[in-house]
Amino acid sequence: MKFSEYILRKSESRAYSWIVFLLTICESIFLFIPPEVFMTPPIIANKKRALPITIAASLGSLVGGTLAYMIGLWLYDSVGIWLIETFSNPELIDSTIKPMFSKYGILIIVLTAVTPIPYKLLAIWLGFIGYPLWIFLAVSAIFRTGRFAIVGTLLYFFQERANKIVQKYFWPLTIAAIIAAGLGIFLIGLF
Repeated sequence: MKFSEYILRKSESRAYSWIVFLLTICESIFLFIPPEVFMTPPIIANKKRALPITIAASLGSLVGGTLAYMIGLWLYDSVGIWLIETFSNPELIDSTIKPMFSKYGILIIVLTAVTPIPYKLLAIWLGFIGYPLWIFLAVSAIFRTGRFAIVGTLLYFFQERANKIVQKYFWPLTIAAIIAAGLGIFLIGLF
C-alpha cells in the first residue's frame, strides 16, 4: 500500500483533529513544516472534516504562538541577551527594532501569518522585545485562521481533485512544502 493511501485512511479518524491541533502547536514553536501539510489529508479523505480541522489548526497555531512568545519572553534574560550581544548590537534593538515594530508590527505579523516566513521565529522575537501579546494574538487569530480557512475551503470544494493530486504527487508536494518553509527562513535572514 502506498504511504499516501495509508495516511489518508488513518486521517479519517476523529482523533486526527487532535493530531492536527498538536502538530500545529509544534509547528508554531519548532517544526518547519507548514500546517497545511497536516490539514490536507483529513479534509481530502472526508470533506466534512474541513471545519473541525480548520478550527484545530487555528487553535493549535494560537496556543503554539503563545508558547513561542513566552519562550522569547522567559529566555530574554539568559539566551536573548547573549544572542543579541553575539549576533547584533544591543543599541540597535532600542534604536531601530522596537520603533520598527511599534510602527509596522501589525503588518509584520500579518505577513508572517499568511506567508511561508516562519511564524515561530516572529513569535519568539516578539517575546524577546516585549511586544504586546494581545496584539500579536489578535492579529494572528484573524490572519492565521483566515489562511487556514482558505485552505480548508479550497480543499472542501476541490476534494476529489485534491485527493487525486495528493495520491499522485504526495512526496513532491511534501518536499515543496518543506522548501517553502526553508524559503521563509531565508527571507527572514534577508531582514
